[in-house]
Order: sequence, then C-alpha cells, then structure tokens
Amino acid sequence: MRNDNVVSRLGRWWGRGADRRSAAASAASTAFAGEATAPASMPDAALSSAGAVSAGGAFAGSLDSAGGGEPVIGRRGAVESGGGAEQVRRRSLLAAAGVLGLTGGAVTVATTTSSGPAKAAEGVTKKITMYAVALPGNQFGYGLTPETATIPGPVLEMYEGDTLEITLVNTTNQRLSIHPHGVDYSTDSDGAPFNNSFNAPGETRKYVWRSHEMTATSGRRFTPGSAGYWHYHDHAMGTDHGTAGLIKGLYGALIVRRRGDILPDKQFTVVFNDMQINNKVAPNTPMFEANLGQRVEWIAIGHGNFFHTFHVHAHRWADNRTGYLEGPSDPSPVVDNKDLNPGNSFGFQVVAGEAVGPGAWMYHCHVQSHSDTGMAGIFLVRNADGTMPPGAQEAIDRFNGHQHAAAAAAKAGAQSQANAGAAQSQATAGAAQSPTTAGTAQTHVHGGTGQ
Repeated sequence: MRNDNVVSRLGRWWGRGADRRSAAASAASTAFAGEATAPASMPDAALSSAGAVSAGGAFAGSLDSAGGGEPVIGRRGAVESGGGAEQVRRRSLLAAAGVLGLTGGAVTVATTTSSGPAKAAEGVTKKITMYAVALPGNQFGYGLTPETATIPGPVLEMYEGDTLEITLVNTTNQRLSIHPHGVDYSTDSDGAPFNNSFNAPGETRKYVWRSHEMTATSGRRFTPGSAGYWHYHDHAMGTDHGTAGLIKGLYGALIVRRRGDILPDKQFTVVFNDMQINNKVAPNTPMFEANLGQRVEWIAIGHGNFFHTFHVHAHRWADNRTGYLEGPSDPSPVVDNKDLNPGNSFGFQVVAGEAVGPGAWMYHCHVQSHSDTGMAGIFLVRNADGTMPPGAQEAIDRFNGHQHAAAAAAKAGAQSQANAGAAQSQATAGAAQSPTTAGTAQTHVHGGTGQ
C-alpha cells in the first residue's frame, strides 16, 4: 500500500511537471519566433537564411532572405545573404534552439538504440561564388569577390546535413582548383588533376561539397559525421598536387558545425605554411584582436614541408572537436600547445582574457628555431570597452622592434646590397675601372636574388 501511494504521488508530480514544461516550451517558442524577425540593423555577427538552424518549417521560413539571394559565408563566420536578408545574432539563435531542443541529429543519435542512420536534420544547399585571384608579390588568394581575395581565403561554414555548392571563377593565367578536407564529394568535385577536376586558366567550374550527421550502428557504436574544423586549398597549380598554389596562398578554413554548437564572437584563421604564418613572418604576421570576455574561435591549419606546434599564451582548450569540456568527467586533455603539421587542421574556442585579463599575448610555433625565424604573432585582448590595456602598446612596440632571425637576415642582405652599391659607385667613379669589372660588380649586387 505504501509503495502504491508513493507511485501515485510521483505520477501526480510528474504530470504537473509536464504541464510546466509544456508551458515553458510554448513561451520559448514564442520568444524564439520573435527573434527570427529581428531587424536588419542588428550587428554583423549574425546568421541569416534557412541554413542557420533548420529546426522546423516555420522557423526556417521566417529566416528566408528578403530578396531571395543565396547565402554567402563571410570571413568572420557570418552568413551574408544577397538582397538584404534579415539578420539575427547567431549565439541568440543557437541558444534559443537549445531551449526548444531543436538541435537536430545530435540528440537523436544519443538516444538511438537500433542500428541505422540517425534522424537527419533538414539540410539546405548554400550556393556561393568564389574567385581565385593573382595578388602582389607573385601570390594568389581566394575571395568572395575579386577585390576581396586574401591569404588565407574566407572561412566557409555549413551545418551537418548541408550542401555547399561553390562556383569557382579562375581569374588567373594558371591552372588551379579548390579541394576540401572532411566533407563528402564526388570525383568531379575532387579538385585534383588526378580526376580531371580543376579550372583551366580563365575557366569557371562548379564544385559540390556535402556533409552528413553521425550515424548509429550495431553494438552501440557510432560512425562520425562531418562536424569538425577542416580546410580547403588548391590541388592543381604548379604540380598535380598543387604545390605552387599552396606555397603562394591558395588555402582557407572550412567549418562543419553540429546543430547546437556554440557560435563565436570572433574568428581567427592561422596557417603555418612552411616557415610562415599566413604567408608572412614576424613582425608582419597578423595581430588578432578581441575584447575581454568575447568568445574567440581559432582555426589552425598546417601546410608545407615542416613540422610545427601551435601555442597561445595564457589560454587553454580541451583537445577534442570543439575545445570545450562536456562535463566534469570528460577525459579530454586540456592543452595550450598542439602539433600542427602539413595537412593537419583543428579548431577551438576560448574566452578572451578569461582568468588572466587583457593584454598583448603571443601565439607562435613552439619549435624554437621556427619562432626565432619569425613564426610568431600577437593576440591582443583589449579591455571590455575596447580600450587598450596598460602595457599592451609597449609590448606590441617591443614585438615590432624585436630582431627575429629572418628579419635580421633581410636587414643584413639589404645592408650588404647598399654597401655593394656604394662600392660599385666608387669603382665607377674611378678612372681605372674597366667596363668588364663594372659589369661583374653589377651582377654581384643584383643577380641571384630570385625576385
């Protein structure tokens, strides 16, 4: 009898809880729908189009581009849509999606008990046009317009289940392509001459990249989905492996997110390419900036012929897919330094200045001879209001004035050329100088530089 009373009381309690949960979900649904109609004047750290969170038909419809334009992925991880799409803060959308349980396959997979694919979230096809462009200094870059081509190229993003359709316009006189890591594609979108998949000089070609969610299999095992921090790059310039394109800057970051992932306030792409960072050496390497408390996403990529390690001063992350621990029992090691070798890529998020405060912090390769030769840069964490913290400008000035070996060699070479030029000038002024001698001196000064 006592047990029956307990069961009866539990049943009544659970019923009341269900009523409360239903009311809460209804309220959250109303609030979420309201966010979907946010004005276009919201900050540009925003996400538009049905591809943002394909949680349901009504919500997806409310995010459609006002002008019917296709979504385009921006450099800071935002999706920009042609035609003036309504924009909604990405973190607000994902937070609301979490309240409603609209996280797609992630939840479904975790509770699947039978073999077979998890319930797929509604995916979308995002169409973008990219341009491969020749840049100054015999370098090349990708851009969403010819005028905005950069090294590295724009960050491309999609959710598991989405398809990315890229129309690549080759504006150069070189054979080149675009090849992805981590996603699904057919051989004609491989981006490799091996499969006759590339852009001839001046040619426009379409590449289609697909993604999929985690799949449950027998024996409580799961095959991985596409979510991860990946990258894309040329695979055709110079050689059939695209060696020249990689050296000269044709690369960028590719992110596949799982629905429900936390979205950042800022994104930084760092590419260790041979002995350079984003094809530059200190003190000309990128200085990445954030305000205290902002959520920062790093995407680290390795190219070239050398082994590296990636280190950020005073910040640490979990060595897993996202950089976050999923609970007190998560066995993922916490690191602040990780191998970054040719073809590798990983990403993580940190809160700028968390537990350490604002300041100028270094990021660099921790192979000592590499950092000595210019593989280092600055992560500037400003005060929360955007002002410069005490001592930061002085640290930046010291970095800019620091004599890295690569900079020292360049300076020594310039001085040597100047000295040789002065000697040549003096020799030319001398009456005893013969034309043959003058020609030899001129060759010594200017020849063999490779420029």
